[in-house]
Amino acid sequence: MIHIRDEVSGDVFAREALLHSAFGEARFRKTSERLREGRLPAAGLALVAEDDGVVVGTVRLWNISAGPSRASLLLGPLAVSADRQSCGLGAKLMRVAMGRAAELGHGSVLLVGDAPYYERFGFTTAHTARLWLPGPYETSRFLGCELVAGSLDGAAGLVNATGIATPAQQPAFALREAA
Repeated sequence: MIHIRDEVSGDVFAREALLHSAFGEARFRKTSERLREGRLPAAGLALVAEDDGVVVGTVRLWNISAGPSRASLLLGPLAVSADRQSCGLGAKLMRVAMGRAAELGHGSVLLVGDAPYYERFGFTTAHTARLWLPGPYETSRFLGCELVAGSLDGAAGLVNATGIATPAQQPAFALREAA
């Protein structure tokens, strides 16, 4: 039975292996990664799906600003192991993550992803039309969702990382070098 729970330090290598399998080296070149690297995920918003002690899914949200002085979250990456795809696990992870973000008092979430997939969770380009990311991205894939109505009204400007910095040594880099 699959259980969604908070990520713990013992999940790092399993999570990184899952992300490597799902996205490969390309994930380190994405603009969204620039907003995540060197930062801790937002408190209480790093989740894994586990089945019999095996990590089979992951999602994390990160503290950012959606333009000057407008707190928001960045979602990603969301990944599900290949043998668990098309079973609704990604959607379940999304619902739990978005619900948890709302419970913790966050007003909005941004992401770069496939609009047809994320629209069912309330994401749209309408909330990101006046925002931009610090690097290349497709505007049709830059999406936002308000957890609190109006939280992205008037949002404009550069999206910046605002989360807590991590120690210099990251397990992801060790895995990347070993791959």
